[in-house]
This record gives sequence, C-alpha cells and structure tokens, in this order.
Amino acid sequence: MMNDRAYALFEEQQKDRGISLSEVKEKLKALKIETPSWGYGDSGTRFKVFQQEGVPRDPFEKMEDASVVHKLTGTCPSVAIHIPWDQVDDYGKLKAHAEQLGLAVGAVNPNLFQDDDYKFGSVTNVKADIRQKATEQLLECVDIAKQTGSKEISLWLADGTNYPGQDDIRKRKNWMYECLAEVYEALDDDMRLLIEYKFFEPAFYHTDLADWGMAYNLAQKLGPKAEVLVDTGHHPQGTNIEHIVAYLLDEKRLGGFHFNSRKYADDDLIAGAHNPYELFLIFYQILDACRDSDPNVRKTAEHISYMLDQCHNLEPKIPAVLRSVMNVQTQFAKALLINFDEVKKAQENHDVLAAEAAIREAFEIDVKPLLYTVREEMNVPPDPLKAYAESGYAEKILARGKGGASW
Repeated sequence: MMNDRAYALFEEQQKDRGISLSEVKEKLKALKIETPSWGYGDSGTRFKVFQQEGVPRDPFEKMEDASVVHKLTGTCPSVAIHIPWDQVDDYGKLKAHAEQLGLAVGAVNPNLFQDDDYKFGSVTNVKADIRQKATEQLLECVDIAKQTGSKEISLWLADGTNYPGQDDIRKRKNWMYECLAEVYEALDDDMRLLIEYKFFEPAFYHTDLADWGMAYNLAQKLGPKAEVLVDTGHHPQGTNIEHIVAYLLDEKRLGGFHFNSRKYADDDLIAGAHNPYELFLIFYQILDACRDSDPNVRKTAEHISYMLDQCHNLEPKIPAVLRSVMNVQTQFAKALLINFDEVKKAQENHDVLAAEAAIREAFEIDVKPLLYTVREEMNVPPDPLKAYAESGYAEKILARGKGGASW
C-alpha cells in the first residue's frame, strides 16, 4: 500500500512534466542485461585470487547462480561465457542446462591472454604458427557459439608491447586484420563480432586495439557483422564516454556495452558505484538516438547488447551482480524520464542552462516507486537484494566449499 501511494504521487508528478509512464514502464520491462559467467567465480587482483565459499565449481553451477539473478530481477535472461574458463565436453548439454533454468547462453568471449604461447601476442604475434593457433582458437569459439545458440563473439585482445622497438606495430596491425577477417567469414549471417578495446594493460607501451577509433576502423574493414563494444572502464581518466557512444551510434557501429565502474583504471567494480551520472548520460545518448529520424540509427540504438563485465574480489558474488543490475535499471529509468522535447527546444534556442537543467532534472528524480511498481508487474521481488538475503540460497551454496572455478 505504501508503494501504491508513492507511485500514484510519482505518476502525478511525471504527468505534470509531460511524461507518460505507460511507455516508460514498457521500456523498463524490455531492458535485458547479460550477466558474465566469470562474475560468479573466484577472482582477484594482480597479486592474488581471493577464494570465497560457495562459488560455482563449473559452468553448470555458474548458470544456476545466474538463474537466481534472473528470477529476482526478470531482466537477465542470458549469460556470457568465457573460453577456456567455461570449456565443457558437451556444449549442447550446457545449452540444455541453461534452458532448463530459463536462461540462454549469451556472448562467447575468447581468452587469448592466459596461454604461455601468447606471452608476446596472439593474433599479432611475430610467429606465424602462434597467430594460426590464435585464429583456430577464435574459430573454435565461433563453433561453440553455433552449438549453444549464441549470436555474438565478444572479443578483447591483450596484445601489445611494453617497450619501444619490441615489435613492428604496423605489421601487428595487419596480422590482426588477417586473423579476424578469417574469423569474420566463419560467422553466420545473423551473428556479430563485437570488438572491444583498451588503452593499456597488460601492455604498457602500446596496445594493438587501444581505443574506440581503432576498433571502429577494424569493424569498418571487416564488414557489417562487426561492431564496437564499449567497456566503461577501458578509457583514460576524464574520457567523455557518452560522446563516443553518440559518435558510434551515428556511424551505426555501436554493438554492445560492458558495464562496470572504475575509479582509476579497469577496476571492474559494481556498475554505477563511482559515477552514476556517466551511466545516466550514456543512456541519454542511446534513448535520444532511438528518436532519430534515420531508421538505421534507431535500429542501432535498439539492438545494443547490454552486458556486465565485472569481478568481485571483496563482496559476495550474487549480491554484487544484483546491485549492478539494479544500478543499471535505476539510471535507465531516470534517462527514460528526460523530457526530450524540452531539451530539443532549449537546444534550438541556444538556451544552455535550460537544456542542462532538463537533463539534470531527470537524473535527480527518485525512481524507487517506479522500479518497485515495474518489478511487481513483472512478478519479481520489488527489492531483489532483500529477497536474495531472505531466500536461503547464499547458505545453501556454502556446501560447495572453497576452491571453485576461478580466472
């Protein structure tokens, strides 16, 4: 009853602002956020993997934990897998297990950074046999995607160098393209190659895919099935990520997001933990593109894959994933409450303060009554974290003990 009264007041306030909540609620219900299998396993820093009791021991138990997140939120129906972290003998069996839990296998993420052969690079290695090995590993991931019903290969390369003169940067660029062109040709017509980038780490002098421009250029060369994946933690300090988002949307090349939060570098913390306004502004650009007169821009904005990419070293795994999902939902809900007509009018009149105020007004709205109502209408708990704490699942999985699957 308390939320009914709060929602009625909230609805009246938004009506006064010219916002109809029926469409807002439908878009909130349609939001899908893919969770990462590695977010449920043990992880750590550069110095140590910290083991927790009850973490999954294999990909099947990761799916079981992910299904709890989906049941409590109603918005996480797919799980990204990482190969070889999630390697199994029978991928059909993994797919069937996921489906029994109400899930689907999401993006397949190839790991080209933990094999000793890749110490000096994988697809950019000066050794042709190592480049071929990396290519075959990527092709194996395409085959895994086909076996599991996944439509996306999500690629991040750790390739780079630490010192000037260590390797030929231009040759490495061309080797990378040659490899990925072969992988691209192996994709079915309804599959996508999402190309991620990172300006440093683990390579400190140069990284072969250092920024969105390099990823975009590579996607353009490969073809329309290749798009850019933006990870919110993969940028230098002060980078205007929402500007990158707007640019890629207009170029029809924004394919996916890895949501996390960072303070200094790629911290992979809970989404929205450090700069929720940035997350809100990213959604502002996406929702604005959904209103664009160009149907191809609208199509791009409406087909973005939203994924979490996080490790949780200190906090328990499932609650951390739940908090991230809830934080993303919160900022998405706020962005849906922007009065876009008011913003456009202020822009046309060069009214800088009015335009900024229209954006900020939406960000400062308390959307708890809206989210509680939407979750109730979706038949999920209004407070997923509270529901998880009361479910007994955290105690149940302690029987797994320590020493589960890790990075």
